[in-house]
Amino acid sequence: MDYIKAVEEEYTKKESGDFRVGDTVKVSVKVVEGTRERIQIFEGTVIKRQGRGIGETFTVRRVSYGVAVERTFPVHSPRIENVQVVRRGRVRRAKLYYLRDRVGKSARVRSRDY
Repeated sequence: MDYIKAVEEEYTKKESGDFRVGDTVKVSVKVVEGTRERIQIFEGTVIKRQGRGIGETFTVRRVSYGVAVERTFPVHSPRIENVQVVRRGRVRRAKLYYLRDRVGKSARVRSRDY
């Protein structure tokens, strides 16, 4: 038996989220401020998903007040409450780094209709 897989299995989430690159998602993140804990929503487009198993991560990009913000989240992190898909995107690449150079309407991702 593989001991690493057995330990990783304890910490993996069963429902890791059914989202792909290009989807617009709302990530609910637990934020600790002193003794209090609250949930903060980070909404944007998934531009990258990489890794396997416990080390799997995804990067979400959003533009707020004219400043682009990219944030990378571990899929199996206990700080991630849930990942809600707002809109499905239709893309032909695994990594959407080209969106960093786009501004305005050209930075949009087409919608998947199904």
